[in-house]
Amino acid sequence: VQLQASGGGLVQAGGPLRLSCAASGLALSSYAMGWFRQAPGKEREFVAAISWGGSRTTYADSVKGRFTISRDNAKNTVYLQMASLKPEDTAVYYCAAGNQYGSRWYKEYHYWGQGTLVTVSS
Repeated sequence: VQLQASGGGLVQAGGPLRLSCAASGLALSSYAMGWFRQAPGKEREFVAAISWGGSRTTYADSVKGRFTISRDNAKNTVYLQMASLKPEDTAVYYCAAGNQYGSRWYKEYHYWGQGTLVTVSS
């Protein structure tokens, strides 16, 4: 079972970036999905979550209106489209699979990707 996050990189403030999370060894359609992030010296924090079929989404207040989570179950992939990026968005971003939609507690997710680094320059 593997979740492979990709798409991170260096971007200027105000710019966009799209992260992808591809799964192997498990069918993402059976899981609710989430994105979390962890900045240096800080705890892992919830970013966004999406339900099994993609009809429901929820976001942290800090990213609401700027980030969009989506999924393509046929491709076994989840996405995080990020816009209007700010320096405070700099972090390692992780995708995660779990059985409960919308949980903001990282310990309720069972499978994790390795993380992809997003650096936003001012």
